[in-house]
Amino acid sequence: MAVILDGAKVAGEIKQEIRKKVDMLLEADYARRPHLSVILVGENPASQVYVRGKERDCQECGFSQETIRLPADTGRGTLLDTINRLNDNPGVDGILVQLPLPKGLDEWAMLEEILPTKDVDCFHPLNVGKVAIGTPEFVPCTPKGVMRLLLEYGIPVAGKNCVVLGRSNIVGKPMAQLLTAADGTVSLCHSKTENLEAFTRNADILVSAVGKAGLITADMVKESAVVVDVAMNRGADGKLCGDVDFKSVEPKASYITPVPGGIGPMTRAMLMENVLRAWEAF
Repeated sequence: MAVILDGAKVAGEIKQEIRKKVDMLLEADYARRPHLSVILVGENPASQVYVRGKERDCQECGFSQETIRLPADTGRGTLLDTINRLNDNPGVDGILVQLPLPKGLDEWAMLEEILPTKDVDCFHPLNVGKVAIGTPEFVPCTPKGVMRLLLEYGIPVAGKNCVVLGRSNIVGKPMAQLLTAADGTVSLCHSKTENLEAFTRNADILVSAVGKAGLITADMVKESAVVVDVAMNRGADGKLCGDVDFKSVEPKASYITPVPGGIGPMTRAMLMENVLRAWEAF
């Protein structure tokens, strides 16, 4: 049976360490706590849940935090004014616009307005480019969480065949870049990849971020592979699940992440690390 990569446990330990560091620096010469501002437009139920989780994380880490709630019919100008107000506020270390935005608002245009030094989600083109060339200020939270979890469990990447499923700008592309930077040999697969099984069966480390429940079955996985499930889906029974058929794949894998409790908590912990980094650089 595979070792379960317990992201919830590791994330909890990371947040404890962040809290210790914040308390130590405040006792030294830092005048204020790290501060994260979250902009939530509309009433998307999933977004509401995610934001509440970030609020709890900030409290656990000793950060100050505010959630700016705007109605779903908020116009482009109002949202831009809100972002720019936070950009200009020296007491704000990190700015996060919760996605998705309501229809009619250009998500990437809004994200590009956030100052790169406060872009703790690492969505700004400048920060994305720095990740690509290996000189990051911030690292995207989900891929960073995957790499940290592998590190915490002593799983080597160098020289391994790594397969990433999904080529999104938020997860898939930066995930491939981070694995490459760690000296993995990386294949980035997507919806147009032919004979997908030929790639997955050769993977020492398989990271799936597609968003399709049950996509990865045992016959697609190499014996003793490390399987990282980034996706968050609803199964036919309404329960949360990932891309991986956990029940069939777990006996074959050497390590595997659960859903929930795997990469989700790590993503949020890495956001807290990014806010801490922004605060320290202030």
